[in-house]
Amino acid sequence: MFADLLRRIMAPAPAALPAPEADLSLAALLVRLARADNHYDAEEQVRIDRVLAARKGLLMPEAAALRAEAEMLESEAPDTVRFTRSLKEAVPYEDRTELLEAMWDVALADGSRDAEEDALIRLVAKLLGVSDRDSALARQRVEARRL
Repeated sequence: MFADLLRRIMAPAPAALPAPEADLSLAALLVRLARADNHYDAEEQVRIDRVLAARKGLLMPEAAALRAEAEMLESEAPDTVRFTRSLKEAVPYEDRTELLEAMWDVALADGSRDAEEDALIRLVAKLLGVSDRDSALARQRVEARRL
């Protein structure tokens, strides 16, 4: 399954992913984000599980299983561009800010902003075609929910 998904997202012009594969690509981006600061702990894993459960209406064990698949996929994928290009094709613009909200939710799980995580989110926003303004608003919405 991973080999097939990797082959599809690494194609020169990937086709739009079916929903389950788009979900896996998002989960892999969340894992990549959590690992960006070289500190990937249980708190971040639980946060990813919660984000996936909330976004997809999954039970926590299902979300944890999706995250576990994503951890393997993320470790095999050479770059972030492949995930974002596939997601950009699969997700309408209006919903891409929700992807950034999911990323900010994971990035802020430990209560602080990290330069590596900020940089990755900026890159993902650019690759998804989300404006700086919409990206900042996504972060602000997540910060407001955390208060």
